[in-house]
Amino acid sequence: MRSIYLVLDMQNDLVHEEGPNGKSPLGEQVRARGILERTAAAIARARKAGMKVGFVRVGFSEGYPECPEGSQVFSGAPKAGLFRLGTPGTEIHPALGVEPGDIQVVKHRVSPFYATGLEAALRAQKIERIFCSGVSTQAVVQATVRDGHDRDYQMVVLEDCCAAHSAQEHANSMQSLGRFCTVAGSADFG
Repeated sequence: MRSIYLVLDMQNDLVHEEGPNGKSPLGEQVRARGILERTAAAIARARKAGMKVGFVRVGFSEGYPECPEGSQVFSGAPKAGLFRLGTPGTEIHPALGVEPGDIQVVKHRVSPFYATGLEAALRAQKIERIFCSGVSTQAVVQATVRDGHDRDYQMVVLEDCCAAHSAQEHANSMQSLGRFCTVAGSADFG
């Protein structure tokens, strides 16, 4: 079965210690759970196994024309200067080692399937199973799993490579995802 490891929203604006969310509850959870280190190791295992790797990130063009004004998730981004394409904040964290040939998806909403080229890339690569992880568990991870499930992909979440704004929020999200995916650990991956 052809598989991909999708790394979700692991961009500097969200996970870099010096980034805008570095000192936030999400940043604290990323550090406490060792998310960057575990994700880097999982990427290396995926590459060694010959698996495709993909990176999803949030990004808006200059002037934020794709940003929904009424969104509780994204409407504050323009004022805060977050997720602006062409800035270091929208780059994948340097510890994760993006390589030529990796699938790159820029999204304007929570789900990486909405109005992006993700599904076309997955179909072109004949992908049947999606391993995924990232931040935050209650947003992009849940959206990816649910949308992928409904598109008939076999979904697997690497639980120890995910974080939310609190340990409880992460646990609640993982519990609700159990019906739509297999939950695995990064040590058993690749």
